[in-house]
Amino acid sequence: ESATAFGSLLSDMWLGEFDCVSPEVFHSVLGKRYLAFSKRTQQDAQEFLICVLNELHEGLKKVRAQLKRRGVTDAKACRGSVSETSIITELFEGQLSYDITCLECKTTIDRPESFTVLSLPIPSKSMCSLEDCLKCFFQQDVLTWNNQIQCSWCGTKQDAAVKATITKAPPIIIFHLKRFEWQGKHKRKLSTDICYPLSNLDLSPYSSPLLCKDAEYSLCAVVNHSGFLDDGHYMAFCKHSVTKNWYSFDDAQITKIPNSSVQTDTAYLLFY
Repeated sequence: ESATAFGSLLSDMWLGEFDCVSPEVFHSVLGKRYLAFSKRTQQDAQEFLICVLNELHEGLKKVRAQLKRRGVTDAKACRGSVSETSIITELFEGQLSYDITCLECKTTIDRPESFTVLSLPIPSKSMCSLEDCLKCFFQQDVLTWNNQIQCSWCGTKQDAAVKATITKAPPIIIFHLKRFEWQGKHKRKLSTDICYPLSNLDLSPYSSPLLCKDAEYSLCAVVNHSGFLDDGHYMAFCKHSVTKNWYSFDDAQITKIPNSSVQTDTAYLLFY
């Protein structure tokens, strides 16, 4: 039902003769599955995005059995080797590899992890670049105290160094800028001005060597959030895939904007 409603929305956007389109039907269908979004209160755009991607994946997925040996008929073996793919995983799903090194015996294990949205920390309160956020996310971290790993070689809990690398870059990569953070018992919004490139975003420093030739990206959309935690406003900038012009989507007001207006201090989600 969600995929059908989303398909109708796309048809109205691209084929309908409307100045603007309200996604009321899609919103209503999604609200049945996720009650938080059925209300008229402000919700988090990143959480909504993840729900939309999950819902479309479930509605459009194809189940493929990946059997190492041909002719395997054991039901249990089949269940253990099934992967679910969809247009969503093909477009948005990437792979990280976490290298975790025991600081006692220096043994390194590799832990893969899939992602559809990368949530990036913001290292500055006043001004920084997307590059700074990426460096902060991909820098080596040390796990100590309650975060120690159980080292299979040492047989005990040990401090460890962990570092992430992109081993599979998706065709469309989504960055979530972590503007909302806890400060003691209170949550606050970071209004840091983050500079992000419109083209030639190079992810090769954070990728495995095999990905270097395919690691450059161009910006195609931005979700902006202005205001505060519970009292704010969302608007989007989107690049038209045919004309390459940028447009601002602010409720029912759609406006063509110059490239220079795409850079703002309210960016919350970036699509490359």
